Amino acid sequence: MSNAGMSKPVVLIVEDEVLIRMEAIEMIRDAGFEVVEAADADEAVTILEARTDIVALFTDIQMPGSMDGLKLARAVRDRWPPIKILAASGNVKLSPDDLPSGGQFLQKPYTGQQIKQALHKLIGVG
Repeated sequence: MSNAGMSKPVVLIVEDEVLIRMEAIEMIRDAGFEVVEAADADEAVTILEARTDIVALFTDIQMPGSMDGLKLARAVRDRWPPIKILAASGNVKLSPDDLPSGGQFLQKPYTGQQIKQALHKLIGVG
C-alpha cells in the first residue's frame, strides 16, 4: 500500500536543545507524523504565521527568548485555537490548569511510545 497523496499530520516541535530536538523529531516521525522544527518560540510563531497545515505543537517549557513554552502554548491557543498542544519538561512539574484547555504534559525523559500515544490522543488518530 502506498501513502502517495496521503498527507501526514504536521507537528511543530519547539526545543532549544539541538540533540533533544533531533531525537524528538525522530520519535514523532516514527509515530507517523511530518515534523517542522523551531529552536525557540519566536521562530515557532513565524512558522505558524506562514503555514496552515500544522495540527499540533510539541514544545519544551523552558526556553530562552521572548516566550517560554507556556507563554507560547497560550499564544497558540489564542491565535490558532484548533492546534493541539503537547508540552514537555524535565524540571517543571505542571498541573493540567497550567496549560491551555486541551493541552497535555509529558515529563522528560519521554519515550517514543509516550509521544505517539499523546499525539494520537490529542489529534484523534490511531
